[in-house]
Amino acid sequence: MRKSSRTAIGVAALRAAHQLIDAEPRVLDDAVILRLIGIETLDTIREDRHRYQTPGALALRAHIVMRSRYAEDRLAQAVARGVTQYVILGAGLDTFAYRQPAWAQGLRIVEIDRAPMQREKRERLSLAQVFVPDNVTFGSIDFESERLADALLRYGIDPEQPTFFSWLGVTMYLTEAAVTEVLRVIAGFPRGSEIVFTFARKASDGSVDEGSARLAELAAAAGEPWLTYLDPVELPSKLRELGFSSVELLDPEEAAKRYFTARKDDLPPPSRSSIVSAIV
Repeated sequence: MRKSSRTAIGVAALRAAHQLIDAEPRVLDDAVILRLIGIETLDTIREDRHRYQTPGALALRAHIVMRSRYAEDRLAQAVARGVTQYVILGAGLDTFAYRQPAWAQGLRIVEIDRAPMQREKRERLSLAQVFVPDNVTFGSIDFESERLADALLRYGIDPEQPTFFSWLGVTMYLTEAAVTEVLRVIAGFPRGSEIVFTFARKASDGSVDEGSARLAELAAAAGEPWLTYLDPVELPSKLRELGFSSVELLDPEEAAKRYFTARKDDLPPPSRSSIVSAIV
């Protein structure tokens, strides 16, 4: 039986570190993650703060919290235009559902991940006595062997209703064929539906940048190798070919302006685009 994702737990620890050691205003306010991550990890963060202040650790943490904040900002805009369903693909220890603002309480929220990860998350929620709202459903899927459309129907998502999807830190672990199939399914949802997802970058010559290569090595060492890299230049046209009408890559300048202006710490804005929004 496959185990829960070690990289997902690592990402959660970085979100917790942001709450504990970075200056306010936080890019992402996430008090719930402090309850889910466990006291031992919290103690490690507090005691080994220097580990989280290296240039590489700062850049990775900034990316992790920014991608969640960006997805949640886009979700708020989608709800304002009438979206009623929210699907979190590869949910890991995402906590939006347990700190959801008033504007989200009319949503149907479905968290989807591999079954072992979902079991661990539900155990952590129970141990931490985190309340699970009535509008939240847990679902499991293996993106490589199961059709997303079937899983969405199984967990109560209406394919005739506008839907928002977030898919953060997942595409690099799948084959490109599996990634394309998921995007094709989402592009078939009604007009106004949207997905925000992250990707590992490759250049037009097929090379991988040094930062991505280092992260890929760490993931492989955890038993979760990266399989797919996407060219940010080609990606918008690929998404439009699949049926999306509007595509936005969050560029570093815009990300810096939105989320990193006048910070009183060393948390850096991104140096490259690796998160994209696509609207049907």
